[in-house]
This record gives sequence, C-alpha cells and structure tokens, in this order.
Amino acid sequence: MRTVSFKALSAVVVFAIFLAGCSEPQEQVIEKPGPVQFESGDECHVCGMAITGFGGPKGEAITAREQQVHKFCSTRDMFSWALQPENAKRDHTLYVHDMAQTDWERPDDTALIDARKAFFVVGSERTGAMGPTLASFATENSAVEFANEFGGEVVGFKEVTMQHLTQDMNQTMSGHNMDMGNHDGNH
Repeated sequence: MRTVSFKALSAVVVFAIFLAGCSEPQEQVIEKPGPVQFESGDECHVCGMAITGFGGPKGEAITAREQQVHKFCSTRDMFSWALQPENAKRDHTLYVHDMAQTDWERPDDTALIDARKAFFVVGSERTGAMGPTLASFATENSAVEFANEFGGEVVGFKEVTMQHLTQDMNQTMSGHNMDMGNHDGNH
C-alpha cells in the first residue's frame, strides 16, 4: 500500500480551499447614492408645490433601481409617499435635513442625513411647507431637546405611521384656522 506524504496531502487541501474560494459568488456591493441639492424650481413629488420657498425640513427619495430622485417640500410629504404600499416595500435611499445643524426657515442642504437613521418629532408646534411636519434630527438627544421646547413625541424612522401624519393634520385643522390656499411662502 502506498502512503501519501503529509506535504502532498497539505498541498491538495490548500489547493481545494483555494478553488472553493474562487467558486463562491461575489457579493455585489451597491453604493448608496448621496443626497441631491434642492434647487430653485424643484417641485414636491406629492403636492407639486415649489420646495425652496418654505421653512422646515425637506425630504428626498432616490429609487434603488432607476436612481430617480423624488423631492418633497416636507418630511410629512416624504413619509406620505414612502409609507404607500407600493413604496414601503422597496429599498429607497431617503434623506432629510438634520434640524439641529441648520436654520428652520432656510434649511441648508449640507445638513441632509440618512432618514432611516434619523429621529423625528411628531406633533410639535413648528410647521413646514404644508403645515404640520415631522422635525428630523441625527441624534435622539437633539430630537428630545426640540420636543421639550416645541412639544411633540420623539419616534424613530420605523415607528412613523400614516396615523402620525393624519393626526398632525387633524390637530392643525381643528386647532388653527389654516389657509390652505396661501402657498407664496409668506406665513
């Protein structure tokens, strides 16, 4: 009987491991697109309003497959779109303004952050383009500080529901005489 040397056996094992490593499918890494600047003349994908003439946080969604950018005049409109059944199950890249890093009346696009990692204040007294909006923050501490000053409830991205969006509108409509026709940016 012939015996196989340890060196020969080791070489065969190393070669087999090498071949197995080469045959595994390579995981394709898709780089997340960066945020897009809001430009004069951009219109909200939900309501059609001009985006840049209003205060409060804005939102944007970039579709995974087509890399199409949808811009929103408020975080409320972004969530209204993102929570729709046909959009909720898709993988979109979403951005919102970090309101701890920018002025409420003129949000700076250098403060856009990943919406899925953000914290939101629902039901505050601060308003956006169409009235109630969700104030967005990169940290929970910033969101809590804002809620302590302006009211509202702090929630994470996955906790935001359509009920939060309609609850805000119902509170505003019953608590204030809101002129829905005033869209010239003069609040």
